Amino acid sequence: MDSIDYRLAFDLAPVGLCLSRHRTMVDCNQSLCEMFGASRELLLGQSFQLLYPSADEYERTGARIALNLNHSGAYADNRIMKRASGETFWCHVTGRALNPAAPHEAGIWTFEDLSSRRPVKAELTPREREVAAYLLDGLTSKEIGKVLSISHRTVEVYRARLMRKYKASTTADLVHKLMAGVA
Repeated sequence: MDSIDYRLAFDLAPVGLCLSRHRTMVDCNQSLCEMFGASRELLLGQSFQLLYPSADEYERTGARIALNLNHSGAYADNRIMKRASGETFWCHVTGRALNPAAPHEAGIWTFEDLSSRRPVKAELTPREREVAAYLLDGLTSKEIGKVLSISHRTVEVYRARLMRKYKASTTADLVHKLMAGVA
């Protein structure tokens, strides 16, 4: 049997791949560069913060990731990310810590662009983006509050704001409109 060229497989993978150390990109493939509209040279050595709509979202997501990676060694979610052009888009992110005891020490991450299925239409605050992502995952206000370390009533305030922005009459209608990118 012929040996597999793992570097070529990494470079040509149909999803964005990135290797990280301490939340800094140390290697990435062409799919990731195309997805974020940035050259490999621009991305390598940069913090993942470059790919987030705000520094606050980067920090809060990092804290959530660390908790999950400590327990299972793996993490996945849907979140809004930012291209080099400033355009925001929904992205499915999956990661694995190479050392679960030190979750941000080193890891491998996949990024799947969901914008063709879930466009971002309304202008959302960082917290609204987080609440929207968890609503799309089917979490209740109490569950979202627990994950974000805020009260479920605060989550309900953000959900109400999302419903106004998306002109949704029910949570189910909001989820449908979020998935369709209808504002």
